[in-house]
Amino acid sequence: MSFIVVSPLARIAEMAVRHKARDMISLIAKEQAFHRPGVIAADRHLTLGMNDIAFKGTGNLVAPDETHVRGIIDFAASWRQETPLLIHCWMGVSRSPAAALIAALSLAPDQSEGTLARRLRAASPFATPNTRLVEIADALLDRGGRLVAAVRAIGRGADADGNAPFVLDIRDTACG
Repeated sequence: MSFIVVSPLARIAEMAVRHKARDMISLIAKEQAFHRPGVIAADRHLTLGMNDIAFKGTGNLVAPDETHVRGIIDFAASWRQETPLLIHCWMGVSRSPAAALIAALSLAPDQSEGTLARRLRAASPFATPNTRLVEIADALLDRGGRLVAAVRAIGRGADADGNAPFVLDIRDTACG
């Protein structure tokens, strides 16, 4: 079973080792310094520089855009799924859960957006996927507003302290 590990920055090394991840996507502010875990090869690490904001024009902050979402989709397509995909952002609450939804839906487009979003909520009561990433992905993946509606339906997650990594299966294990 293929799955994605979503983590806050502070726990990426631990999660990479624990889950034997060999592929990683980092959604982090452009100036944010961090060390790639040694078990992740440089050529299997995608870093996307963006802030956790929902609209452009917020000073020097970088809003998620189509290039970022295409990067997630393309990287997910190149992932061989022999080991988990690790996705992280600063807190593991907004950008990385959105990226996990995008990767899962791009790899298994036949699944229901609602079922996927509910699976995300079951995996993490704290996840509040970044709305801008979700909206762009909905359009790029031709979901007709269903991904946006599904994320809206699960609502905002509970307050989090940024220390709650979780696992999201690509597909619903109950359905195969």
